[in-house]
Amino acid sequence: MNLSSHIHELKKKHQSLSEAVEHEQRAPGTDDLRIVDLKKQKLRIKEEISRLSST
Repeated sequence: MNLSSHIHELKKKHQSLSEAVEHEQRAPGTDDLRIVDLKKQKLRIKEEISRLSST
């Protein structure tokens, strides 16, 4: 997998996590720990995208 396709896949995963966070926040009886975990995953992916884009 080349670098640009890897970054593209990371961006798709980041978007998917964004949608999951929104869904969890709207759902009744939401588990706050799940939302925090999803947000941490998003941040890790965002940092990796940034790191890969700057090289």
